[in-house]
Amino acid sequence: METQNLISIQQFCKHYSIPKTFINELKEYELIEVIVENDDHYIKITQITEVEKMIRLHYDLNINLEGVDVIYNLLNQVSTLKKEITDLQNKLSFYKKH
Repeated sequence: METQNLISIQQFCKHYSIPKTFINELKEYELIEVIVENDDHYIKITQITEVEKMIRLHYDLNINLEGVDVIYNLLNQVSTLKKEITDLQNKLSFYKKH
């Protein structure tokens, strides 16, 4: 895998002033995917926004990692349900027209 769509965990942690253990704990909770290539650890660039949210929950709001896990999973469920509602509303409006 090419590293152009990845960011080094070391760089990421340095930029956000967080310990590497935080990223490892997120991985243990299966909240993020860590990619190992050439003995270096990376996260996907597409995950940065989500990891930033988890950093804010944990460090700014003092929510423990168990709470971050629950909140993150609930937010994903809400997002999925919103999409499902939109899809159903679109189908309903289609059938109302016909």
